[in-house]
Amino acid sequence: MGETLELLRESAKKWGVELETLESMEDIQHIKAKAAAAKNHLLCRAAKRYSGWVEDWFRERETLFFEMAAAAREGVSLEEAIEVIRWYQYFICAKVMRAVRGNIEEKEERGDEFPSDSDGSAKIALIAIDRSIAAWAVIQHYITDGDKEVIDVIAFLDGLRQAVEETFPKARSFIRPGFDEIDPKG
Repeated sequence: MGETLELLRESAKKWGVELETLESMEDIQHIKAKAAAAKNHLLCRAAKRYSGWVEDWFRERETLFFEMAAAAREGVSLEEAIEVIRWYQYFICAKVMRAVRGNIEEKEERGDEFPSDSDGSAKIALIAIDRSIAAWAVIQHYITDGDKEVIDVIAFLDGLRQAVEETFPKARSFIRPGFDEIDPKG
């Protein structure tokens, strides 16, 4: 039992969690309440819905895409579009949830004097949504059977993008160190 507790402490420390700071059940309940509030937030539920939608959509058309990828080796890369969609499929939900959870915590803990982590997470989610919409547009180019669901997915993502932008109005202007900084030389 002691070894297990020590492993738990080491793992928690590696992830930046101080188990000793959890002083009471009230602290634990407060953390769980914030997590539940973020999980149940409209944006998080919408982002999770998108993840499931993509999974179902690809599962139903798996064979079709292998055939289309082989035929599309010239011109616009269908394979890259599929990779982008699959890469961001769950990423969007994770980043939206982090942004919402961070926003909840920031409202409790501090003012607006520094750029917020929630805006940074929202910006990353918005970039992922933008890239996913572009990738879905490539997929739409190759769909010849009138599949309206691709248009529905694009419209859904566009609505999610607008909702994230409204909830996090400073997200697009958030400067990500090492990514968005302006080069002083040029």
